Amino acid sequence: MSDSEIAGHHVAQRGVKRKVDGSPALETLSAGTAGPTLDSDVNAPRRIQALSQDVVNKIAAGEIIVAPAHALKELLENAVDAGATQLEIVVKDGGLKLLQITDNGCGIHVSLSLYIVLTPIAHYYLKEDLPLLCERFTTSKLKKFEDLTEIGTYGFRGEALASISHIAHLAVTTRTHDSSCAWKSHYSDGKLVAPKPNQSADPKATAGRQGTQITVEDLFYNVPTRRRAFRSTSEEYTKILDLVSRYSIHCDGVSFSCKKHGESGMALSVPANASTMDRIRQIHGSAVSNELLEFTCTSERWGFTSKGWISNANYSVKKTSFILFINHRSVESANIKKALEQTYATFLPKGGHPFIYLALDIEPHRLDVNVHPTKREVHFLHEDEIIESICDEARTALGNVDTSRTFMTQTLLPNARLIPTTSIGKSGGTPATPAHKSVGNSATPGSTSYNVRNSATASSSKKFSRPYDNDLVRTDARERKITSMLTPRLSVNSISMRDDMEYEIVDKEATICRLKSIKELRAEVRDLMHIGATDIFAGHTFVGIVDPRRRIVAIQFGVKLYLVDHGMVCNEYFYQLGLTDFGNFGTIKFDPPLDLTELLNIGVEQERSLLDLEEAEANDWDEIVEMVKARLVERRDMLAECFSMLISEEGKLEGIPLLMNGYMPPLVKLPNFLLRLGPFVVWDEEKPCFHSFIRELASFYVPECLPLASVPRNQGPPPPAKGDTDADGDLTMGSTGVDAADENPEQSKRRAHVYRALEHIMFPALKVRFVATKAMLKGVVEVADLKGLYRVFERC
Repeated sequence: MSDSEIAGHHVAQRGVKRKVDGSPALETLSAGTAGPTLDSDVNAPRRIQALSQDVVNKIAAGEIIVAPAHALKELLENAVDAGATQLEIVVKDGGLKLLQITDNGCGIHVSLSLYIVLTPIAHYYLKEDLPLLCERFTTSKLKKFEDLTEIGTYGFRGEALASISHIAHLAVTTRTHDSSCAWKSHYSDGKLVAPKPNQSADPKATAGRQGTQITVEDLFYNVPTRRRAFRSTSEEYTKILDLVSRYSIHCDGVSFSCKKHGESGMALSVPANASTMDRIRQIHGSAVSNELLEFTCTSERWGFTSKGWISNANYSVKKTSFILFINHRSVESANIKKALEQTYATFLPKGGHPFIYLALDIEPHRLDVNVHPTKREVHFLHEDEIIESICDEARTALGNVDTSRTFMTQTLLPNARLIPTTSIGKSGGTPATPAHKSVGNSATPGSTSYNVRNSATASSSKKFSRPYDNDLVRTDARERKITSMLTPRLSVNSISMRDDMEYEIVDKEATICRLKSIKELRAEVRDLMHIGATDIFAGHTFVGIVDPRRRIVAIQFGVKLYLVDHGMVCNEYFYQLGLTDFGNFGTIKFDPPLDLTELLNIGVEQERSLLDLEEAEANDWDEIVEMVKARLVERRDMLAECFSMLISEEGKLEGIPLLMNGYMPPLVKLPNFLLRLGPFVVWDEEKPCFHSFIRELASFYVPECLPLASVPRNQGPPPPAKGDTDADGDLTMGSTGVDAADENPEQSKRRAHVYRALEHIMFPALKVRFVATKAMLKGVVEVADLKGLYRVFERC
């Protein structure tokens, strides 16, 4: 092979493979030689050398300016630091082609002596200031490292403009309030450059208003790999709008506007005099702003103050909207966001997320802002304690809103009747109860709100359209019912509609349940929710009791009629009530206290009556009574704390849980309830214990089945089989069963109590806080459809 051929096959290697011991693994061919020789220069270890300043600057720029939104963030913060009250932003191609921000701040500082001397000298002074503008680590906000502990501005490192000038074409036009003109300069690689060839690089006087305008063109023009990484300009523009909207909400007294280059309309515009609520409404819409709560939290111990706006339990979206400012700096904090989302988990439906705007002010010496190149994150002392305080305050604010809700009403027709409705309790479902029923309820006892029940007229802005007859549904309870035409026999008018209990209000804070077992039981209920059945109960109209012996009632939803097993529904409802009000039950107190032994013996007699003689004799009932009594006395502290069930050391039953105001559970079931607490409650494990106990409590609260009062056949037709209204508007008794003349008055009173509770307390409560599970489908049967009935009659 000739020398020229060898030279043509010369291999230029940038490095050499080495073995494990560090010796060369390959030999290289040196140009101009006929055989392989060892190149000592190539095989020598690489030496450490200093990078050129241009490489250093571009690497730093890539860390600080990751995307157009990051460049805009730096420019926004500089403008606000300059005292600007008006910011105008223009974007082209997602900020990659053009990113321009104009403010009315103080402008770039120039010595006062500049304006009292001649123009040539003034030009000299500007040349002393403006060349420093885009050099790295030049800033007016920091002088020594200790100043970081008390920094009160957004910027402090002096790297933003320097980094932008190394990856884009940068132009700056600035004017101070005492300057007669503005000055414009161009920068590249941190230095002043001429705007065009053969021109001077010195700043030039130009017309302009007070403030500063910074124009960034061709971002990442010299970093092609970074430029190609952006998938679409519209995505980058969306990120820019999100950034501007965050600062628009936080910066009070500053107006913001943002638009695309060449378009006349603004994509975002917020006036300077708008309040925080108005800013949120303008950016995120009324659906968010109408459901916001003002939020404040302060702690001198941990040295912080926080304020903001958070959504209440009525607002829920698929993704959390979280806006966080710490010491007026837009940052991200996964810990704060996750903690607040967990706080909302008990208030929102599964998969629901809130809107949160939080401004946190921490004492500067407790905060470290110099932990991230883009200043996206900060570190501060006592993070866990501060987060816990914020979450506790948010939980309290959300709970206070749910304590009592007020609804605005308007009378659409004259002489509309006001129907009083009891205030909704703190869990959003049952009527508000005195504190013995729901401890810590801050609603004023006896407080009453009013709803106007009227047929809503169509909006005047919409054209009225006559509905088809088969779509008409009776929704006004004041209209005469068919049962009012029947001959009434026995009315509840003579029976007291008030409870025999005297309610006492106690001042005790509500207990916030943090037990994992209860949270898991609540989650299980949510997982089993049937949306269709839940909607039926949430929007139903109670029609009446169809068959009390079979526990069947009729409800109407839309144009459909359903028969419902109210025993099954009430059992599930009281179970859910036991979970949601866990630790906050009221108490039904007995005066004098009841002896547990006597109650358990009554329960034994009831149980023995249901068994065969052989089965009844096979059990040692006295031993069972003693074991159950000992177990209840042993667990009396837990029962009192969790379920408000009061048992003395001597074995006296002083009180049982009160789940619902206005409804007395059937005390005839009390002995059997106490007896079942022994074998049917798993006392040794926390979650099974709570589950089984609340199930037994719910079964105890289910209304009892009573025989019906009947009317002798020679006295006319029987009354309706439901608690409906007669001609005087009073509730009536059922149809068949015990003769009304021979019926025990106490039994009549108990029946009236059950009928009233079903129609006026329990089923209205189902409309607000009941989660119908899939098992409820067995107890709900559709029996009629108005449209289907019309089709049947048309064929007749």
